[in-house]
Amino acid sequence: MKAHFGMIGLGTMGRNFLLNIAEHGISGVGYDLDAGKRELLLKEGAGMPVDVGSDLADFIAKLESPRNIMLLVPAGPIVDSVIADLVPHLEKDDLIIDGGNSHFTDTDRRIAELDSKGVGFMGIGVSGGEEGARHGASIMPGGRRDFYDRVETTLQAVSAKVNNEPCVAYMGSGPAGHFVKMVHNGIEYGMMQLLAETYDFMQRVLRMANTELHRTFTDWNGGELNSFLVEITSEVLRKTDPETGNPLVAMILDTAGQKGTGKWTSQAAMDHGVPIPTIDSAVSMRQISAQKAVRTKVAAKYFGMSTSADQSHSRTSVGELEDALFCAFILTYAQGMSLLQRASTESNYGLDLAEIARIWRGGCIIRSKLLESIRKAYSTRSVTRKPDPRQNIRRPPQFTRQLAPQSRRRLQRERHPGRVFLVRPRLFRRLPHRTFTGKSHPGATRLFRGSHISADR
Repeated sequence: MKAHFGMIGLGTMGRNFLLNIAEHGISGVGYDLDAGKRELLLKEGAGMPVDVGSDLADFIAKLESPRNIMLLVPAGPIVDSVIADLVPHLEKDDLIIDGGNSHFTDTDRRIAELDSKGVGFMGIGVSGGEEGARHGASIMPGGRRDFYDRVETTLQAVSAKVNNEPCVAYMGSGPAGHFVKMVHNGIEYGMMQLLAETYDFMQRVLRMANTELHRTFTDWNGGELNSFLVEITSEVLRKTDPETGNPLVAMILDTAGQKGTGKWTSQAAMDHGVPIPTIDSAVSMRQISAQKAVRTKVAAKYFGMSTSADQSHSRTSVGELEDALFCAFILTYAQGMSLLQRASTESNYGLDLAEIARIWRGGCIIRSKLLESIRKAYSTRSVTRKPDPRQNIRRPPQFTRQLAPQSRRRLQRERHPGRVFLVRPRLFRRLPHRTFTGKSHPGATRLFRGSHISADR
């Protein structure tokens, strides 16, 4: 009996995705140039309906027609190379699915090129890493609706589940799936940078020890900041380096690379005229972090300035930082959603923002408790053909109360002219909070960058 689903690329992601498929009783066959990876799939898939092809021709022969073949290989020229090798073996209506982080413009090009040859092509975003591929990811498919219908059952089976709902949905036409995944990654950049700067403020200004930091992030993860990124931040802060006994985070080199999706998000936002300042700043910070040699030289020259921290806000409470981070998370999601909305309108993707928020609730890197509120906010609205810059998740009542209680802010300005206030989110709990004056610690300034909260609004 021939297999229902094929996978080319049996690295960590491809192998685990195919094992996930097989574990749900769906027959699959894999192929990789590396014989060792083919053997590992057979070893880990023992007893499951999974097989491998010894070469491309054998791989193709083991698939039922019309064939559904997914690629999980590095984005860029390698995808084109694999497609070029694969096409001579394919027949009309066979379907190629690119599950990597390809740029959406490449996906658009490949759809057109393969359509002229009678071969279908879909771009789908897969978020969740190795764990998600094996046990349930958030999956963002785009392309022709009839192609999605062919593989919907398979994708639903292997996706993450929240309240028994699969974290997969048809995104829209053309390269919509890869566009949504790109913006997902841009939001991830923003949230990670916000967490890094919150940590920096807590450590250098509030002088909190790692044990305190771990407990604080753990507490936050038990509340409205509940999210995968806050959870793993808490876990990292708990770890110690086995060789030195120092906190692990202190031993990690302060430089970060990037694969391009954050930069692409910023470029797309500029093309569409959508401001996403938090995400833009996060991309810039990664670029700065990569310049380790330059930063080391500058730090040596200005040592006192680089290591000391303005203590004028040392009385800032942990609760206030929690409020600031929560507000900034909302606004980072809002920036990404604004870009998705504008792109959908201008490129006719047909995105459903409520569905996007729904499938991001589980499996993916930016999953959080907050996304359920965002899903509800968008479920009462639709993406219009005419762009409306006023449509944003900040406008529904629940987010208005959290971000901009006008009467309270006006009263604060009248009582304390010249000061800038960070408004306390009031939807979930009420805590006393202090004001921030114009003179602030640089880390705090970066933390609130892009939050669109000022004394004048």
